[in-house]
Amino acid sequence: MSEPVPPPAPFLSVIVPFFNEAENAEKLVEEVTTVLGDYRGMWELLCVDDGSDDGTAERLERKAATVPERIRVLRLRRNFGQTAALQAGIDASRGELIAMLDGDLQNDPADLPRMVDELLERDLDLLTGWRRNRQDGYFLRLLPSKIANALIRRVTGVRIRDYGCGTKVFRGEVLRRIRLFGEMHRFIPVWIAGVTAPSRIGETPVHHRPRTGGRSKYGLSRAFRVLPDLLAVFFFLRYRARPGHFFGSIGIAFGVIGTAIMAWLLIAKLGFGQDIGDRPLLLFGVLALVFSIQFLTTGVLAELLARTYFESPRAPSYLLAPGSEPPGQHGERPSSGGGSPPGAADA
Repeated sequence: MSEPVPPPAPFLSVIVPFFNEAENAEKLVEEVTTVLGDYRGMWELLCVDDGSDDGTAERLERKAATVPERIRVLRLRRNFGQTAALQAGIDASRGELIAMLDGDLQNDPADLPRMVDELLERDLDLLTGWRRNRQDGYFLRLLPSKIANALIRRVTGVRIRDYGCGTKVFRGEVLRRIRLFGEMHRFIPVWIAGVTAPSRIGETPVHHRPRTGGRSKYGLSRAFRVLPDLLAVFFFLRYRARPGHFFGSIGIAFGVIGTAIMAWLLIAKLGFGQDIGDRPLLLFGVLALVFSIQFLTTGVLAELLARTYFESPRAPSYLLAPGSEPPGQHGERPSSGGGSPPGAADA
């Protein structure tokens, strides 16, 4: 009696952003195509060139021409940043599962098949990599990353040890529920936690390799951007749909303080005949009431902006170069199954 044939794996879209990675682009594409050669389902590789000026896009297009049914190249008009490049890839993807890799060859594509299987076995919506043995300089990369990861875990409550790892696998239906902007790619697990249960977000050890070509786009200055980005994430997750609660709470607190001060000064003036005109407490009370009015009116304006945001179409955070395929060009996303994805040849 023959053994049962395993069902086909879900259609997998692999998104890789590139910016001035001419030395690594072709090799990374070759590694991905080799690793996924035995994948049991349909797959595609989306290479997003983020405005490179070193010939990266031309090398990617040459590789795509050799396997047009598998590889698609998106070229952005200028350098919009890694977050926008990833969003462009998400918009153009058709897979039931979506994987991400960095374009510097430090992430190992060989981790992808195992991570896909683990995501399905553990019934997760996101499985992110953990670079347990990082091949980076300690003081310039590793130490700032450890501090940033600890701070993000503390503020957001999402217990991920390595937010900066570029190797991730998602369920497409969940990832497409969020929009990435600014430099928020580091906080993708936090955004995902906003649309699914934190218990459906997992982490697994992955390989990390030293950079052998090109120049790193990360430095110590990136660590200082984490704090303002983290504050923005905290605000959007807690108060995006109700910003009036945030500003209103502060306004009410100042109002209570200002009212109490002014009431006390009124009693001191009328009841005890004290001179309050030159008392610093009077100035503080007046300022507290002014702050209260400002925060309350800001809350009302923020509510109006939030309503406008949720009711209006959202513009993309990137712009494709002429001749590059627009998101959604290929129509319906195909269902799971073996073979090549139809209509994927015109990157």
